[in-house]
Amino acid sequence: MSAVRRLPRPGLLVAMAIVILILLAAVAPGLLTSHGPADGDLQATLQGPSGRHWFGTDQLGRDVFTRVVYGTRYSLSIGVVATAVGVAIASVWGLVAALSGRVGDTLLMRAADILLALPGVLLALMVVMITGKGVFGVTLAVAVGAAPGFARVIRAQALVVRRSGYVNAAVGLGVRRSLITARHVLPNTLAPLLVLASVTLGTSISAGAGLSYLGLGAQAPTPEWGAMLTEGQGYLGQAWWIALFPGLLLVAMVLTVTVLGRDAQARSDTRTWS
Repeated sequence: MSAVRRLPRPGLLVAMAIVILILLAAVAPGLLTSHGPADGDLQATLQGPSGRHWFGTDQLGRDVFTRVVYGTRYSLSIGVVATAVGVAIASVWGLVAALSGRVGDTLLMRAADILLALPGVLLALMVVMITGKGVFGVTLAVAVGAAPGFARVIRAQALVVRRSGYVNAAVGLGVRRSLITARHVLPNTLAPLLVLASVTLGTSISAGAGLSYLGLGAQAPTPEWGAMLTEGQGYLGQAWWIALFPGLLLVAMVLTVTVLGRDAQARSDTRTWS
């Protein structure tokens, strides 16, 4: 009897629809708005949400909806690039630790423990202090913060794969160690790491926006959501919409990618144990 394929849950369908809109806003923002993020009208400053300006206008008369749409690209790219860089660093880190013997493994994993013990904000400040403020510094700071956790995962998976029967058979046949690593160890360790990366993507996005909110990331007039929250906090009493809508979209994005990541993790676990 064939298994009945389950339909996606309503929440998962909503998350997929939001992701499509997010990707559309990031890739082709001009399809969602006809204005530019820097276009201002000093005669229309601090106007509330209306049919003409869906999310209202800011202190310079710029359309908040347009800036939120264009800001999707910055907020999403920081999280995606930081996660990808963190995975790349962790792949080398974890594989070297797993294959370098007891001394090398101990040193590399103790370094990971030290970085994991540091508060995330403190580690980010240290990285930004070295690289300087801006999108690059924030992206690298988020990547460095994510790499130690990823490295421990790939190191543990690499140790399991290294002791597997097909790897022992390859060693017995005299296959070079570098070839075994590239053909067997690396592919079988990256799969669970990529699933973990999809789960933590939301954390990377929120961390990048948080650092921009602190003034360490994208600088005005760049329409990045964290920077928009900083601009809007001074007008909460008279123009709450300037900060509200970027904050809502940030929460929606983080929740969406987390839901999809959890679903991918659950499907991966099901395939592993089925």
